[in-house]
Amino acid sequence: MTEPPRTAHVGDPRILELPRCALVILSGDDRGREKIIEGDLFRIGKSRDNELVLQDETVSRAHCEIVRERRGYLLRDLGSTNGTLLDGAEIKEAWLKPGAVITVGKVELKVRPFSERIEILPSSSSTFGEAVGKSVSMRAVFGLLERLGPTDATVLIGGETGTGKDVLARAIHATSPRAKAPFIVVDCGAVVGSLIESELFGHEKGAFTGATASRQGAFELAHGGTLFLDEIGELPLDLQPKLLRVLETRSFRRVGGNTSHAVNIRVIAASKRNLKMEVERGKFREDLYFRLAVVPIELPPLRERREDIPVLAQTLLERIAATDSSGVTPKQLGPQILDALSSHDWPGNVRELRNVLERAALLSGAAGLDEVQLGMLPFAGAAAAPTEAEAGTTLPPFDPAKSYRDTKAEFEGFFEQRYVAWLLEQADGNISAAARAADMDRKYLHKLVRKHGLHPKG
Repeated sequence: MTEPPRTAHVGDPRILELPRCALVILSGDDRGREKIIEGDLFRIGKSRDNELVLQDETVSRAHCEIVRERRGYLLRDLGSTNGTLLDGAEIKEAWLKPGAVITVGKVELKVRPFSERIEILPSSSSTFGEAVGKSVSMRAVFGLLERLGPTDATVLIGGETGTGKDVLARAIHATSPRAKAPFIVVDCGAVVGSLIESELFGHEKGAFTGATASRQGAFELAHGGTLFLDEIGELPLDLQPKLLRVLETRSFRRVGGNTSHAVNIRVIAASKRNLKMEVERGKFREDLYFRLAVVPIELPPLRERREDIPVLAQTLLERIAATDSSGVTPKQLGPQILDALSSHDWPGNVRELRNVLERAALLSGAAGLDEVQLGMLPFAGAAAAPTEAEAGTTLPPFDPAKSYRDTKAEFEGFFEQRYVAWLLEQADGNISAAARAADMDRKYLHKLVRKHGLHPKG
């Protein structure tokens, strides 16, 4: 009956077309009342847990449900006492058509499809939550999300590593009616494949080796709020049908359990992979892609919005200074620094920019300087070792109040951070390859990476 919402690419003013559907009550005490079908799952019944509550003795507590699929809306009976009819014929499952009449017990509902067309203009604001950008491309994203934030629309955020997908996901949640409810994150690329199902759906005691107690999964924890599926492109292919089924029915079973749990959540997904291409390669299910990509948004890399770098850098530095307990972190960036930052290509995007600024703030604060110096910008560990002159500007001066041991530990920390950053750069962010190249234990390298706030790819 309908197609999923479509959006144009981020750019100039455009139209967002949202296919919608409403049910008009034709009989009973609520005759004439209209209810718009919101979200991917819409339940009808006598219980107050349903999206449409019908207080009629012929209606079951959970009578039927309407599931939004890519090709339209699917009506499904839920084992009701008096059955569900579509245009007079009893059904177990059937596709809805415009003008069709659903009979729930003795209550008749007419299907009324409509299309909501929204003109999306670039936002007048250069921020959305903690995301910052004055470029047209970013303000176009902000303008779209300002309209979609208060809805329950499923959003798929694409973009390179470090572009701020998680920041935008949190901002979407914060602008929604679910803002006070949980925001639960599952990084599908960080969980071991054998444990991802338990991470999503939870497990019962004894479900597998090591399951010594029952545990709630992300879907259960996110009930009433938002579930953010980060790096969804890394989800194992064999688990994708299970996720699809849960997204369609909004109910799940824990691993090793028999009880079905219903959930009311909003889903936001993100991926650095091109999921359309992954579908063509057979590595991502097409039906799951369309379930997630109700509203697809692609974030531009930082190198394509260089005009944002000065304001973004200044904002990040101010946030770093606000969390610095020493009070010596510089709060300003000079013209030379801003020019240097704007000239860099930033393969790690905003995340890399923040790491560089954190390091520079640490160095300048330790040296007692009011401003970041040009030599303090390593750009994620450039391969060249610092010259003697550069070392004099980037390393803190000796402090007579500190012991030899403390001074040595401080300088070793600077070396450690620079070397690990350089090592990751040489290995293109692959922590396993970096550990092999340095003849270092992978776990120890991972510990150093976390210690210095670096961000490897794997």
